[in-house]
Amino acid sequence: MESKTKAFKKTICVNVINEHSVLARISGLFSARGYNIESLTTAPIPNTNLSRISIVTQGSEVVIEQIIKQLHKLIPVVSVISSDDLVQKEAVLVKIPLNERLADIETLCKTYNGKIVNANEKYIIVIATDRPQAIEQFIAAIKVFNPKEIVRSGVIAMER
Repeated sequence: MESKTKAFKKTICVNVINEHSVLARISGLFSARGYNIESLTTAPIPNTNLSRISIVTQGSEVVIEQIIKQLHKLIPVVSVISSDDLVQKEAVLVKIPLNERLADIETLCKTYNGKIVNANEKYIIVIATDRPQAIEQFIAAIKVFNPKEIVRSGVIAMER
């Protein structure tokens, strides 16, 4: 019975009709019930009138089941995918002072599917794209280079 009450992270993909206030209704569902959204990304699905919303949340098995049931009830929702077999990716942009060791930064970035994407006289900006857990590790590792700013994209996901 412990697995029913133990909290875990879950990624839920929701295909919705692309119309105004859909995102507000979905976030309202979470806030009205006291559920937290750790990550939320949304974008139109090409050649359709639909959008894909990827939500990362945390809760017990019972809470996750309740969230999924409530999402199914929302009018603009076409489908809800809560599979454990998802390909998940996240990107992170990091601004680093130019006086840091460039070769070491490039090596670290390559380890996490990353590269330098911009540079000026004061900073370089790097991007890394990988699994959410790997992005966490990248952020921890890149801190030795004294980042000025870190911006994460949020998780995107697709069923295998």
